[in-house]
Amino acid sequence: MYLQKINLKNKYALVTGAGKGLGRACSIALAEAGATVIALSRTPSDLNKLEKDIKKVKGKIVKVSCDVMNYEDLKQKLDNIKIIDVLVNNAGTNIPEPFEKIKQKSMNYLVDLNLKAAFNVAQLVVKKMLKNKKRPGSIINMSSQLGHVGMSGRNVYNMTKFGIEGLTKGMGVELAKKNIRVNTVAPTFVETPMVKKFFKNKKFKKLALGNIPIGKAATESDVATTICFLASSASSMITGTSIIIDGGWTAQ
Repeated sequence: MYLQKINLKNKYALVTGAGKGLGRACSIALAEAGATVIALSRTPSDLNKLEKDIKKVKGKIVKVSCDVMNYEDLKQKLDNIKIIDVLVNNAGTNIPEPFEKIKQKSMNYLVDLNLKAAFNVAQLVVKKMLKNKKRPGSIINMSSQLGHVGMSGRNVYNMTKFGIEGLTKGMGVELAKKNIRVNTVAPTFVETPMVKKFFKNKKFKKLALGNIPIGKAATESDVATTICFLASSASSMITGTSIIIDGGWTAQ
């Protein structure tokens, strides 16, 4: 047999920002692949909706209501979890602004959420993974094509996602001998509620889709399926790198 199947049975997968968009999609896909999903979100009502969706696919979920930017609460909540095999470090956002008009408040918020909180989550999870050395760990940091190329009006987002790519490479090298793989998934614009809001600007939508040779936005399923692949033993030789799901944007 040469074909390895994506099987996450008996795996425990933590997903941050699990209540909406890509986090929700990844949570459902991981549950479909057999994992018990530890869904973390600051919005309990979103977690309740996600629980219903996961039960529809006969999946398992543990709900954790927490803001990843509240370090003490985050640490306490994660201390209560015994095993984490997979981390989908997904919580993040974007506040597009022209460079000369970027507000300090916007910049600090994006750095705190997209970079500092992602680092804190990863560090706390790695400490837990190291206590269960016999269980291989997989960390997937949610990046973006904008962690590989620049784009006008998204300078701070660029900065945070390039930072995530650098963090991933460093972690991937350092943790390889400790049975933990670390990678990023770097999507182009995905059909999520946040992107649909951006695409209401027809000029921006035309610009974005015009930069994608395949000519369409990615689907949540495109990203969630790749997440499940990186979470599984089917990708056991992949670490310290990025899978770019951008329809050819960065190839140009």
